[in-house]
Amino acid sequence: MDGKPADGVAGVIAGGVALGVAELSAAAAGGQQASPLIAVGAAGITLTPEWLKDFAIRHFGTNDKLVLLISLGTGVAATAVILGIIRRRHPVIGLAGLGALAVLGAVAAVTRPAAGWAAVIPSIVGGLAGMAALALLVRPHDHPRTGQAVGADRRNLLLTGAGAVAVAGASGLGGRLLLERGNVAAARRSVRLPRATSAARAVPAGAQIRVPGMTPFVTPNPGFYRVDTALTLPQVAPRDWTLRIHGLVDRPVELSFDDLLKRPMLERDITLSCVSNQVGGRYAGNARWLGASLAGLLREAGIRSGADQILSRSADGFTVSTPIETIMDGRDALLAVGMNGEPLPVAHGFPARMVVPGLYGYVSATKWVVDLKVTRFATDKAYWTERGYADHAPVKTLSRIDVPRAFAQVKAGRVPVAGTAWAQHRGIDAVEVRVDGGPWRRAELAPVSGLDTWRQWVLEWDATPGSHRLEVRATDGTGAIQPSTRVPPIPDGATGWHSIVVTVT
Repeated sequence: MDGKPADGVAGVIAGGVALGVAELSAAAAGGQQASPLIAVGAAGITLTPEWLKDFAIRHFGTNDKLVLLISLGTGVAATAVILGIIRRRHPVIGLAGLGALAVLGAVAAVTRPAAGWAAVIPSIVGGLAGMAALALLVRPHDHPRTGQAVGADRRNLLLTGAGAVAVAGASGLGGRLLLERGNVAAARRSVRLPRATSAARAVPAGAQIRVPGMTPFVTPNPGFYRVDTALTLPQVAPRDWTLRIHGLVDRPVELSFDDLLKRPMLERDITLSCVSNQVGGRYAGNARWLGASLAGLLREAGIRSGADQILSRSADGFTVSTPIETIMDGRDALLAVGMNGEPLPVAHGFPARMVVPGLYGYVSATKWVVDLKVTRFATDKAYWTERGYADHAPVKTLSRIDVPRAFAQVKAGRVPVAGTAWAQHRGIDAVEVRVDGGPWRRAELAPVSGLDTWRQWVLEWDATPGSHRLEVRATDGTGAIQPSTRVPPIPDGATGWHSIVVTVT
């Protein structure tokens, strides 16, 4: 096992030992947030420029975090190979490089929101274990005859390598198993949601357009879009959850989960959409939410004069700024505990989250929410507003063509063109479609129960052979027509007409 290839393998094994022991230490310390890999990944998300985040969301969708972890793991492995090779001729530099990676992990962990100094321990312990493994696996010494640097005895090296691999695997697996003990799936299954004090209106017959391939009017929980900065899902047990309302209030409030479930519950159908959604994009979903009135909670706390913002914080430290006026103006702003008849999925904020209709999620839809600070926009900035996004972000009017799909081939004759439009808290009054730049034709609108959900539409098109361009635009409840010019999501949401090209045969 002499030579550079073996040294590179030794570096990877030592890196595996470092990560495995760090993972085990993080689990013993009580949380995956102290894991060096997760901490560095989270720091990477924070430091990534907005154009790159937008690129990742557009091209990888909900797999963006998986791509990040794979990229991070590949980078760590490549660095470990290089350090193993360096270790042969520059022993101190090779070990120091591994130590530097441990320091990087420790800094990333301790600078995470709400982290204490104990967060550095997993990285340091893992780094020391990795350095020890590298020192054992690559032990440079001079050959008595050639004077060349050679490896340790082959048999001993094989045994040492096998032992290091075992340590890496066992510690990593042990850490994962310990972390699984903190998984809240069982606690979520045990939650019994209360009956709604104010039930949602029945979904009208015909709200779902009956065209093959059409988007469901109610988005199933597993298919609901997820866009957030959480590299790993926060695991918050209901028994440990509390919500604190403080800041510019007369009477600070603190609620347990049991306290929350005892409050009057509102059930509402509300469509959420993400500011990252491109024209024609899929980052929107409609669900039936169950929760307590946010306005009611704030009234109990007593908002002081001059306050104009709720700065909400999630369990993992992410912050959101919401205009107070949008919570207090009569819309159904919720502190939600249920989604489509079941407790919130962990990926969507269990045990509690905010839902404020009419605003993009980054200023309204805090998942795993644990803190509401009543404050001023001039005083406090949230995660995305610090990065150049608008602090007031009402949802823009959007419409899209769901059927047929872009670049589809359809048969000549009568073809249904169908899709979805939304302008939460204003509603959709009209949808129009045109073909090849011709006259606009009004589509048939499906009925809806209120202004806060999306609305489906359909138009029968007499399709003739050839390639055709279809465009759609919507008019909201205020009479404003969706603008034609496309603008990107930054800083307050995309807009423009959605268009597709289809071939008729």
